[in-house]
Amino acid sequence: MSGINRPAALNRTLLGTVGALLLGGGVALLVAHYGHLPGVDADSTLVPGSAAPPTWVFWTVLAGAVVLGLLCLRWLLAQVSRMPRARIWETKGTEYAGATILESTIAAAPVATDIETYDGVDSASAWLSGTRTAPELHLVVTAEPSADITALRHRILDHAVARLRAALEVEVVTVTMELRFVARDHRVARVQ
Repeated sequence: MSGINRPAALNRTLLGTVGALLLGGGVALLVAHYGHLPGVDADSTLVPGSAAPPTWVFWTVLAGAVVLGLLCLRWLLAQVSRMPRARIWETKGTEYAGATILESTIAAAPVATDIETYDGVDSASAWLSGTRTAPELHLVVTAEPSADITALRHRILDHAVARLRAALEVEVVTVTMELRFVARDHRVARVQ
């Protein structure tokens, strides 16, 4: 699994578990409805009696619904920001007193700007994570359908990433790249 999509394993696990529970519950209800579930009478009522339940039952159900709603909202918000958070790097020199402080978003912005100037590229986004000595570059590049992907990949690695390595004064930058293509309908709409 790529580092660009870290919550994917958790998402699949949770969605698979919830889906299996809902499917199992639905099958159990159908089996009970047709009277094939041992110990359950198909003609009996769901709850005994006709009196309203105590007030605390309503408040418990309401509290459970609110908690479930907040958990769902948190999950949705996690899907929006799937990229790593910006980091602040501090570099201390041996020759001079003091330190240089650099936000990873500021270091990543020129990389995206460089890539956007390449032939066949519509847009690019870049994020840096990791430590100052072992940075990780995450790229999302949107290319034209006619772009030469191999040449584009080599150009990104040989030019943009090489310039970033030189600027950060590191030997290796780990790169993950997600390549997207511009939809033809989107391109036509943009031209008009």
